[in-house]
Amino acid sequence: MWMPIQLNEHSAEPLYHQIEVQLRAFIVSGQMPEGTLLPSIRELAQQTKCSVITIRRVYQDLENEGLLRTRQGTGTFVAKVDDRLRDNQRRGAVMEAIESAADAGLRVHYTDDELVDMLREALRRKRSASGAAGSGQAGEGGEAT
Repeated sequence: MWMPIQLNEHSAEPLYHQIEVQLRAFIVSGQMPEGTLLPSIRELAQQTKCSVITIRRVYQDLENEGLLRTRQGTGTFVAKVDDRLRDNQRRGAVMEAIESAADAGLRVHYTDDELVDMLREALRRKRSASGAAGSGQAGEGGEAT
């Protein structure tokens, strides 16, 4: 099975973390439903041009989180993810990204208001690019984002 994992070798973020974040997103978003067979550790290592140890760590981390299950001799599968865990994982992934953006903004001395405006601008751009412009819901203060 081929997975559209994109790695940035120039990123400060370790490769195992890049892979783990993307796999987690596929699972919690439902793009990889329960029971989906993942590539073997060796196959995914070849596909991503990473070491077997890196992929083994990713699979073990996601299994420890309850997102994957491994059956000896059969393979690694997407586990049943209850709605509460799915919601927690989705929220955690987004909060991690927002916190990274906040860290970057605070390092260069942006104000809270400037950072919030930038987030709104990024949302507008993304929605516009995906053809979903105008589908924003009323946010804080009744303002559509």
